[in-house]
Amino acid sequence: MVSARLRELVLLVPVGLLITAGFAAVLLSRTAEINDLSLTYGGIFLGLCVVAHFFIRARLPDADPYLFPLAALLAAFGLVMIYRIDEELARQQAQWFFIGLVFFCATVLVLRDHRSLERLRYTIAAASIVLLFLPRVPGIGGQVNGAYLAINLGPVSFQPAEFAKIGIIIFLASYLAETRDVLVRGRVPRLSLKHFGPLLVIWGAAMLLLVFIRDLGSSLMFFGGFLALLYVATSRLSLIAAGAGMFAAGAFFFARTVGHVQDRVSIWLDPFQPKVVEDEGYQIAQSLFAQADGGLFGTGFGRALLDLPGGGKILPAADTDLIYALIVNEVGLFGATAVLLVCLLFAARGFRVAMLARDGFSKLLAAGLTAVFAMQVFVIVGGVTRVIPLTGVTLPFVSYGGSSIVANMVLLALLLIVSQDARRDTFARRGGVA
Repeated sequence: MVSARLRELVLLVPVGLLITAGFAAVLLSRTAEINDLSLTYGGIFLGLCVVAHFFIRARLPDADPYLFPLAALLAAFGLVMIYRIDEELARQQAQWFFIGLVFFCATVLVLRDHRSLERLRYTIAAASIVLLFLPRVPGIGGQVNGAYLAINLGPVSFQPAEFAKIGIIIFLASYLAETRDVLVRGRVPRLSLKHFGPLLVIWGAAMLLLVFIRDLGSSLMFFGGFLALLYVATSRLSLIAAGAGMFAAGAFFFARTVGHVQDRVSIWLDPFQPKVVEDEGYQIAQSLFAQADGGLFGTGFGRALLDLPGGGKILPAADTDLIYALIVNEVGLFGATAVLLVCLLFAARGFRVAMLARDGFSKLLAAGLTAVFAMQVFVIVGGVTRVIPLTGVTLPFVSYGGSSIVANMVLLALLLIVSQDARRDTFARRGGVA
């Protein structure tokens, strides 16, 4: 029987082929001849992935064999798309991918037992709330496109919400694992402030700060993760319905009272208004035009029109917020669907890890991390396709951004740590091979 780690190694080969072919296609679109540069880029990326594979083989021999190749596949495709936009951005993204691998390895080395996080849940929750608040601190935070997303520490700039989402999920998983029996007691849930209060305080504080910093996409991610964990812990549809009702009421209230939210909703409802389409609605309007131009099969790597002849951008934020629109433009609806399928496979493997886990905290941690990943994909793709209002979150592993790639590599490390523990116990009981 083929071992898990051998399957992982074999699956990394298509990743190397993809990035090599992708760079070659972009280079061919720019020049009439091709050199060995694409092979060099592909070889370096594959080499980094193989090094990470041998690290996983040594430290997590029984972990899920598909999660890392799927993440590497998304990162490779994202690097090709960013290289097509700007070579310098691609170089920076490659550096951040390397740093992300360092954080990945450090997480695995430091966190020998993920259950130790349960003892630190309140500390982690407090640190996460502080991280969410930092972009509003004068001197280090700043406003970009109406939202307070990033902080600047000298030459380094990062988005704290990317790391705060992991901390909030750790707290919720730990607390729900402890209070689950109380929450599900009786046919009708009897919620006491003693047991449910801390959850509402942490969740409410996170929601308040996210509205305060105007990061609506992360707010939706946190809320989705909260409801997903609540359902996994209690299996109470009544609680989910109540939570959805709270969200609907809150969304209606903020859409009518908070100017930034009101503007986002108004642009979403009609981005082609004469006074809006060339201003606030330009981004979403151009996103829809780009996707329509791509059709089913796309225009090809490097062939989408991004820049105006006299300066300016035809497709703004193509490397971050609207990278999915660029993907549809250049590889078509079929290619974009393939990217979404990879994301769905990653989510499926993450939920499988949760199903295999034997203790409550491990189940909830894996389910919560996977739910946040899936919600992030939904929020950005839904915004770009105008299913929901467009918000400033990134497509995991694909969009340009150091904090995004590093945080998602930490998320991947946590999933593999839980997977190692769950699969080792499962295969030990079965007497099989992982």
